[in-house]
Order: sequence, then structure tokens, then C-alpha cells
Amino acid sequence: MTFTISITAAQDGWCVQGDTLENGMMFLSGAEAETAARLLARRYSAAGHPTEIEVFLRDGALAGRYVSVPDLVVLGA
Repeated sequence: MTFTISITAAQDGWCVQGDTLENGMMFLSGAEAETAARLLARRYSAAGHPTEIEVFLRDGALAGRYVSVPDLVVLGA
């Protein structure tokens, strides 16, 4: 199952919401929101869950999509 994290504009900043977040996180800048989303995606990937980050502009248009995948483990190497 792939987790999804969304970064969207809010009235006074930017909101990070995700499949596993009960409440969103608020940030004053988009850069702070993106940093938090990427850190969260890395944690999910480290736990074995592929994660997709979707970044939306203030007008609601999709600005970018990033994917974080778990590291592959080679058995018997």
C-alpha cells in the first residue's frame, strides 16, 4: 500500500496532510511544509512503505509529485 502526503495552501500558510495523520500539520512557508513532508516520507520508506508526496499550488493545481520508495534488501548476498 502506498501512503500519500499532500501539501496544500491554507489561509495563513501551508498544510501537510497524509493517510496516517489524524490532524494536518501547519507551516508558515511552503519550504517548511515540503521539508516536513519529505522527512515523513523517508520515515515511512524506512518502515517499508512506499510514499507519494503531492504538492499543490495556491490555485489548487498540482505543482509536483515525489515518490519515496523503501530501500531494497538483497538476501543471501
